[in-house]
Amino acid sequence: MTTYKEISGKQVKNYSSDPANDAEGQVWYNSTDGAFKSVLATAAWSSGANTISNVYAAGGAGTQTAGLGFGGNTGPANTNATYEYNGTGWSNVPATLGTARSYVSSAAAGTQTATLVVGGEGGSPSPSGKTEEYNGTSWSEQNDMANARDSGLGFGTQTAFINSGGVPGYPWGSPASTSTEFYDGTNWTATPAVNNPRAQGGGFGISTAGLIFGGRTSSPATSPSALLATTESYNGSSWTSENILNTGRLYLSSGSGTLTSGVTAGGIAYPGGTPTVTTTTETYDGTSWTTSPSSLATTRYVGAGGFGSGTSALVFGGRNGGTVYSATEEYNFSATVTTGAAWSSGGNLNTGNRNGAAGAGIQTASIIAGGGYSSPLNNSESYDGSSWTNSPTMGTARGYLAGANAGPSTATVIFGGLTASSPAIVITGVTEEYNGTSWSEQNDLSTARRYHAGFGTQTAAVCAGGDTSPTPRTTAVEEYDGTNWTSGTALPAGAQSWGACGTQTTGLAIGDIPMYGYTYDGSTWTSIPTLNTPGNYTKVFGTQAAAIQAGRNPGKGTLVEEWDGTSWFTQASLATARFNGALTGTSTSGLVAGGEASTATEEFTGTTTALNTKTLTTS
Repeated sequence: MTTYKEISGKQVKNYSSDPANDAEGQVWYNSTDGAFKSVLATAAWSSGANTISNVYAAGGAGTQTAGLGFGGNTGPANTNATYEYNGTGWSNVPATLGTARSYVSSAAAGTQTATLVVGGEGGSPSPSGKTEEYNGTSWSEQNDMANARDSGLGFGTQTAFINSGGVPGYPWGSPASTSTEFYDGTNWTATPAVNNPRAQGGGFGISTAGLIFGGRTSSPATSPSALLATTESYNGSSWTSENILNTGRLYLSSGSGTLTSGVTAGGIAYPGGTPTVTTTTETYDGTSWTTSPSSLATTRYVGAGGFGSGTSALVFGGRNGGTVYSATEEYNFSATVTTGAAWSSGGNLNTGNRNGAAGAGIQTASIIAGGGYSSPLNNSESYDGSSWTNSPTMGTARGYLAGANAGPSTATVIFGGLTASSPAIVITGVTEEYNGTSWSEQNDLSTARRYHAGFGTQTAAVCAGGDTSPTPRTTAVEEYDGTNWTSGTALPAGAQSWGACGTQTTGLAIGDIPMYGYTYDGSTWTSIPTLNTPGNYTKVFGTQAAAIQAGRNPGKGTLVEEWDGTSWFTQASLATARFNGALTGTSTSGLVAGGEASTATEEFTGTTTALNTKTLTTS
């Protein structure tokens, strides 16, 4: 009988627990479970961070870890925005399209720094034949297509791109085109027409080995002859009919991959003539389409795809009726299972209206103190990872204070804040330390303030900026050594409502009225990019090199952004809208509690990966 080693060239290993790393197909025996196990590759969609704005019918290019999105429609209007994806979240890019438009074709096989957008709906005239190239810094207009159109099916790179089909005019029901044009990086040239007129379908591949699929021929798409499941491949000189999609549909994601390995998802199907938005995913192996067991979590159409490969792809945005989405989902066929970053519910605070509180510690051992505006609080609460317990009271009730959030929950210091708001604003410089049992008053700040930044530890803290009222927006900085406050290097600019984290020599501070961002090395403040979406009362947790900002005002209370030491990008959103909450923890394991009109706690867990381990059976 042939043995496993003869087949695979490997021995069956013996472990007391499942290994954290092993090759796909490797078999081992888990002696604790009494079972044979292996690592298997599977297909799965996982959540990525939301886009900066809700958007549909946008263009996309690049890979799953270095992607570019551009254009589209935000609901009210077409946009010319450009945004980058780094494998976790989205960041604004200063470059904008020359023409705001949606339903574009784009060089999905291009890169984050070298892609192409063509055609679309928007500008004048519309549909458009306008072509623009992106070089990683800016968009520049190039020669127009000969045949203006929107909803074309495209594939290729910035210097070798095929655009076929599409809708050459209005209204929406105008017949689809068979016209195909080739772009060589400078000029457009007519090439052989597609076999079936089509628009609002998908495509992927390169100019000499590409595929188009799905879409519709004319309106209404409910007509059996209008909705397409057909697929055509292109070899650089002619089109060939291929095996059809399992689910005929239009407005599907543009697709990702190559002629021999591709994926597409979503869209509108018409089973029995009834329009139905689908989450169905199909993969292409160079010969036929297979319906994947994994479906999109967000039911949508005209989501933008085009990122990555047939085994590592991405879809973002889209719509379902009148709802426009910001949701991003990543597709992976891998032996590793990815779980996207997420917030989960924790225990509620015992005291409400704890906005502007100070916090310290980690997700499973935190303390927050004070808070409130009209009735400042003097109590504190401790968190054990599941519930809050009332802790000793401070000597001075106050809100809008700050503290040394890099310290543990049993050894922290808080300082400054608002002690009264009526009949007049009263601000304090009182400093108190917590030793795990009680609060004790220490030497005061030299400058009383509220809305200030605080970071560091109990014996090495920084207090920066804030509002000294009646003289607002001070740049003054003070440093604490566990006993005394001394003057530090002033901030380059005055702001209030600071959020901060880190240590005395590696600090991070975000000011939001107006928006500023700085790092601190113990002597020098260095300007850094600000958040992608402005707001105020922005609080952060983490370190100088890896931080999370959660909740802000006005009207953006669920927004979250992550800092990686270079730039801010979107992260998984909060479930409870809030601003000015207390934040503690690290960029992979933190929490936000309270805030304006909330007692809710949410715990953050960063993206995790694990081997897809399966138990082998004889069935």
